[in-house]
Amino acid sequence: MPEQGSQAILPRTPDVPATLEEAIHPDWLTAALTPLSGGAPVESVELAEVIRTMASKVRIRVRFRGDATLHDYCLKAFLGEPGLGGGQTTIREGRFYTDIAPHTTMRLPHVPAVILDEEKGQGILIMEDMIAAGARFCSALEPFTVELAQQSLDQLARLHSRPDIAARTDWLPTRIDVIANKPHFAPEKQQELLDHPRNAGLPDRTRSGALLHAGMKALSARNAARPRTLLHGDCHAGNLFLIDGAPGFTDWQLVQRGHWAMDVAYHLCAVLPVEMAERHERDLLDSYLASVREHGGEAPDRDAAWEDYRAAQIYGFYHWAITTRVDPAIIAIFMERLGAGVTRHDSYTVLGL
Repeated sequence: MPEQGSQAILPRTPDVPATLEEAIHPDWLTAALTPLSGGAPVESVELAEVIRTMASKVRIRVRFRGDATLHDYCLKAFLGEPGLGGGQTTIREGRFYTDIAPHTTMRLPHVPAVILDEEKGQGILIMEDMIAAGARFCSALEPFTVELAQQSLDQLARLHSRPDIAARTDWLPTRIDVIANKPHFAPEKQQELLDHPRNAGLPDRTRSGALLHAGMKALSARNAARPRTLLHGDCHAGNLFLIDGAPGFTDWQLVQRGHWAMDVAYHLCAVLPVEMAERHERDLLDSYLASVREHGGEAPDRDAAWEDYRAAQIYGFYHWAITTRVDPAIIAIFMERLGAGVTRHDSYTVLGL
């Protein structure tokens, strides 16, 4: 019967399902789970929950013929969404779990099977159902403690300390360079988003669309001369889970190569309330650098790391300044926290603007 820790990448058969009905059909699941079930057919499927964000997450309970145990899985894919096949984000997340995850010591969901169609830019992940396993997913509406942030930074350090893996992943983008060359919005549209009333508490300089675009270009140029490693790329609280009180990372759709400070600056200022970040970020950065060294990586000295951290504040701020399809309350919290980081660290000045 399936082992939770096992993992397989399957050939292009069975095809990636296009609809929820196809994905939870016993025949499709039988074909998809054959490498794990020893060929036993799926006898029954119980639909527990459907969570629709950009990608659908479908919690199911599967029973195999001859096995009294119910196996809990979560299917992640773009199902039944016109024009949304997931594209390269789906391919990257699938390949993260097959090509990268087995070589890290991070706390991650088990992903027993990954089915990809790279030509069509489609894929589906068959994951362990983390909720059934006792995990609780974090939220921007529940800020981290300093102790929890220290633990989550240690998880990032386990990833960042493996530039050797990054060197073998030429299929991963260096996202800061992509954005610098092709921003998501023209400066006028970006300014319109930054002028939203929820951002009224931020200084005009922080809310400048022109400076934000110029800052991303400047950060790309700055990082070109610095070492690159693997990055999660979107490490706000909503992409973490807690199991037995310890944090782990999920949602690897923006996995990329880049400079460590983009992950760390984004993460700390997203998960901590502004006042807590102000008081503790320097000590937490020291803790992160120590973790990188503990896990076998090379870390810069304290002062150089601080300047990199200050400059990288705009990376996370940019991502929430372009976000429109999320609960407005969550956007407002992240814009406040990440905008405060850009303001507090005078990131545009650090970048020469």
